[in-house]
Amino acid sequence: MTARSDVLSEVLSDLAGEGAWLDAVLADLDTSGWQRPTPAPGWTIAHQVAHLAWTDEQALSAATDPAAFADRLRRVLAGEVTVDGAAAAGAALPPPALLQRWRRARANLAAALATVPAGTKLPWFGPPMSATSMATARLMETWAHGQDVAEALRVPHPATSRLRHVAYLAVRTRDFAFTLHGSTPPSEAFAVWLTAPDGTIWAWGPADAAQRVEGTALDLCLLATQRRHRSDTGLVATGRDADRWLDIAQAFAGPPGAGREPGSPAGLAEPA
Repeated sequence: MTARSDVLSEVLSDLAGEGAWLDAVLADLDTSGWQRPTPAPGWTIAHQVAHLAWTDEQALSAATDPAAFADRLRRVLAGEVTVDGAAAAGAALPPPALLQRWRRARANLAAALATVPAGTKLPWFGPPMSATSMATARLMETWAHGQDVAEALRVPHPATSRLRHVAYLAVRTRDFAFTLHGSTPPSEAFAVWLTAPDGTIWAWGPADAAQRVEGTALDLCLLATQRRHRSDTGLVATGRDADRWLDIAQAFAGPPGAGREPGSPAGLAEPA
């Protein structure tokens, strides 16, 4: 087994784990539970799951039928297909059918990503990416939308070692976030030191970097997925560019999101 397949296997395993956690939360919901509002304005729990199913289906298309994905991308760019519209359409399904749709989409996607040849770049709504990066992006979204569901239901969302993938994506998309906001990305690397759920430190960048970000991995993940306003985290920046990054961090493709207002729900995550 190559190093590349080891990494992909690890991400796919953690993606499956994150999906299984959310699936277990959803499995016993009655119809009224699926209609419960989430912190995303206008989106119920059903909308959240429909979005995950739809996006997993698009990722599957990108991995197995690039031509079909290119047509869907064209329709999205033309405004013929929208994220909100796709979520609303899926949310209209009976809950058992919607849950089964998501189960099928995520299982098929995992199987497809496991067979993508090394070096292949998959098309996407943002820059093309490897199978490993696609799996990481899907884990990030599954975790982020799972956070919305957890907050809607007031159930704990365990903070696990799977957060490392989300934090890594947040760090890796630093330049993307600056570009989205019309700014030239900083030329120097930041030191990012995050306290993991088990109390160890996850570090990226030069240890002696002049600019740095420190805090918990959970807080950076919540911030970069726009599930928390910066003022509701304990993240600390040293340096002007690092400080600016915490205002604009975005780990997902697409235009800059509005983010959450200050005072959004307190984190429900607890170490596991």
